[in-house]
Amino acid sequence: MTDKGSTDFGFERVPWRDKARRVRGVFDSVAGNYDLMNDLMSGGAHRLWKQFTLSLANLRTGQSALDVAGGTGDLAAGLAKQVGQKGLVVLTDINAAMLGRGRERLLDAGFAGNLRYVQANAERLPFADSSFDCITIGFGLRNVTDKPAALASMRRVLKPGGQLLVLEFSQPVLPALKPLYDTYSFRVLPLLGKLIARDEASYRYLAESIRMHPGQEALLEMLKSAGLEGCRYHNLAGGIVAVHRGYKS
Repeated sequence: MTDKGSTDFGFERVPWRDKARRVRGVFDSVAGNYDLMNDLMSGGAHRLWKQFTLSLANLRTGQSALDVAGGTGDLAAGLAKQVGQKGLVVLTDINAAMLGRGRERLLDAGFAGNLRYVQANAERLPFADSSFDCITIGFGLRNVTDKPAALASMRRVLKPGGQLLVLEFSQPVLPALKPLYDTYSFRVLPLLGKLIARDEASYRYLAESIRMHPGQEALLEMLKSAGLEGCRYHNLAGGIVAVHRGYKS
């Protein structure tokens, strides 16, 4: 069990209070190349994973949504299309560089009136109780220091009947995938980071953070412990990625 004195930063143990600062440093470094690297690292598959997540959101015109740790705004853009101009989508990220990159990208794509941008910590979301019909967090939960606190915070700001969708790297369920996935994660991914982003260390951390993230069943139990109901998950790409979902009663 993780004690409150230290926590994981990839495979390294660091003081609990230091993880957020170190994660911020990683994303300050990768923000400029984030979208290009996502395409290279996943072969473009991240777009399909996000589209699947958005299909589960099933929002209606005029509803409200929150994209937590939303980075450059792929999920926020899809949510904004679903709720329309009468709805509201709030994009949050703890990292100012990532949030700024997302805002620029969405404005360039023509999104304006129904999107808001808030720099916020997922563990302490600055919104009123029962504010949103749907909350998404894509590839962000593994970087959060106190994951139970973040899940509880997201549940708090969901409206009754609202849905939380967690898109995150997970554990391969096909045995043949694991050695290939390990080779890719710890050799190819840092090399791409070195050659394309000039930042091998940050991409090594991202690979390590995936391995330290709870697997499918463990994360399912965390959603239930946060008070969410109807919890289940969908494996994608043989379990390399999973979408967990739960509802606030």
